[in-house]
Amino acid sequence: MPVTISLINMKGGVGKTSLTIALAEFMTIEHGLKVLVIDLDPQANATACLMDLEEWKRKNMRGQTIMRLFMDSFQEWQVFSPQEAVVKNASNIRGGVKGLDLMPSGQELMDLQDSLMTVYPDEEGRTDLVFLLRNAILDMVQNYDIVLIDCPPSLGLITQNGLAISDYYLIPVIPEALSIHGIPQIISRVNRFKRQTGASLQTLGLVATRYREQNSEHVSNMADLRAGSQKKGYQRVFEVFIRESSQAANAVDFRKQPRNLREKYGSGRTYSEYQQLTSEVLYYVGKPVYATDGGFLASAGSGSRE
Repeated sequence: MPVTISLINMKGGVGKTSLTIALAEFMTIEHGLKVLVIDLDPQANATACLMDLEEWKRKNMRGQTIMRLFMDSFQEWQVFSPQEAVVKNASNIRGGVKGLDLMPSGQELMDLQDSLMTVYPDEEGRTDLVFLLRNAILDMVQNYDIVLIDCPPSLGLITQNGLAISDYYLIPVIPEALSIHGIPQIISRVNRFKRQTGASLQTLGLVATRYREQNSEHVSNMADLRAGSQKKGYQRVFEVFIRESSQAANAVDFRKQPRNLREKYGSGRTYSEYQQLTSEVLYYVGKPVYATDGGFLASAGSGSRE
C-alpha cells in the first residue's frame, strides 16, 4: 500500500514545490522507492520542473493532465486516463529518474475550479467532486510506495481532492509572521474536512523552509512553533529545516541536466538538508530508512516518534 502525502499551505512562496520535488528525488534515488508526484497546483511549477515543456504541451492537448480529470465531470464521456497521463521517469537528473513518475497539472486549472464551484454551489452537491481524484487513480497508485501531492496555495476543491486520497498532510512554512499566521486556520479547516468526508488523514507536521539563522525573527519563531506542537494540532516541527540558498532555488530549473543529486543540490548544506529531511519524513510515515552519510538516521518507523 502506498503512503500518500499532500503538501499544503494557503500562502504561496513557501517552497512547497521545491520540497515536493526534492523529497521525490531523494526517496527514489537514495531509498529505492517508487514515487509518484501529482501536481494539483494550477501554476504547474512541479510539472515544469520535472518534465519537458513540449511533452507537457502534447499531454495537455490530448487531455492527459489533471485539468482534464476535472473537466470530465462536466461531460458524458471520459477522456482522462491515469495510465496515459502519467509521465514515466520524470526529473531532469540524468535525463529522468527511473521509478519517479509524474501526473502533470493542466493549464487553466484554477479557472476550472471556479466553474465547478458555480455549477455545484452547495456543499452537498460538491461532495462527490472531492473524491474525483481518489476515484480515478486509487487502483493505479497501488503500484507506488509513496505518492506526493503538490497542492495549490488554498484549501479549495482542488486541494480537497488531494486531501481525500492522502494519509498525511505536510505543511511547509517560512518562520515569519505572515507565513505562520494561517497555520491554525489550516488545521481547523482540515479537521472540518475530515469530519465532513470521513477522510482518514493525519498531520505529519511542519517543515521550516527558507530559514535564515541570522534572522532573529526566524530563530524565535522556530522556538515558538516547536513549543507545544501537539497541542497546537500540527503534531511536530521537523528537526531538519531547509535554509534559504541559491542552490535550493536553482535546483528546480529543468533546463539544467545534472548527473546526480549532489550535482543538482550541491555537495554541501542544501544537499545534506534535503537528504536528512527525507529520512525523517520516511521515518514518521513508517517506511524503511537506509543509512545516509550523516544527519537524521533511523530504521523503519511506526508513524510516530513522540
